[in-house]
Amino acid sequence: MRIVVALGGNALLQRGETPSAANQRHNARRAAATIAGLAAEHEVIVTHGNGPQVGLLANQAECDRIAWPLDVVGAESHGMIGYILAQELHNALGHDRVASLLTQTEVDPRDPAFDEPSKFIGPTYAEEAARRLAQERGWRIARDGKAWRRVVGSPEPRALLGVPAIRTLAASGTLVVCAGGGGVPVARDADGRLSGVEAVVDKDLAAALLTAEVEADALLMLTDVDAVYADWGTDRARRLDRLKASDIDPAEWPPGSMGPKLDAARRVAAGGRMAGIGALGSAAAILAGTAGTRVTP
Repeated sequence: MRIVVALGGNALLQRGETPSAANQRHNARRAAATIAGLAAEHEVIVTHGNGPQVGLLANQAECDRIAWPLDVVGAESHGMIGYILAQELHNALGHDRVASLLTQTEVDPRDPAFDEPSKFIGPTYAEEAARRLAQERGWRIARDGKAWRRVVGSPEPRALLGVPAIRTLAASGTLVVCAGGGGVPVARDADGRLSGVEAVVDKDLAAALLTAEVEADALLMLTDVDAVYADWGTDRARRLDRLKASDIDPAEWPPGSMGPKLDAARRVAAGGRMAGIGALGSAAAILAGTAGTRVTP
């Protein structure tokens, strides 16, 4: 079975955790152990989030007064995370058939998401600090749980570049890490030339597209919660073990967190493939249907 494993950004850097290299390495090691268990029985392709990391690197660039565009900062974060994951996967697997690829994702420069930013990046702030930074740096901000974070445009992924190479590597027995953070967002001009755009592509929608384009059998979205919950954050919260793709309306879920995951799961399941959402340590159980939330056609 060919499985796409999508690691949430918070699976690599926990909420409230100091964004040190040591912490990210520790979390990557945990993720690699889980992935290695799956790879012992299945063909695995890994993708990952970069929300915390890309925001921190963008902040660093702002503080250093270096005007790096968001696509370049995104590529920097993909390289950093891809390197750490590839190294920890090498250690966990005991072989060097691991490749980390920098993937470009084509988007429509006229996508309405550019006018309605919803993708959280960077650390959390108290409201007063967030509003001050927004005024100083021209950010858009939004509430994320009890805190506030920067939000940027998250256009729909139209195509992943380099899919034939990913397929070839996977078919050769190589564990591929690709499309990190949804891929580096690029757009074509009238002559077909590519250039980067200021955005962060949603990693879950890119993972759904990757699942279809590499003809995988399943998509596992592994994050820092054990399943999807209705009425999350209230005393009415209830766990949802099974959902039908036809019953999911992504607009009814938080756009910066569970909404894209359920949208991705809906797309994958509608294509006849298995989609699961749950905790990193429960990957095998999610695949077996005994943990997490499973989305069916």
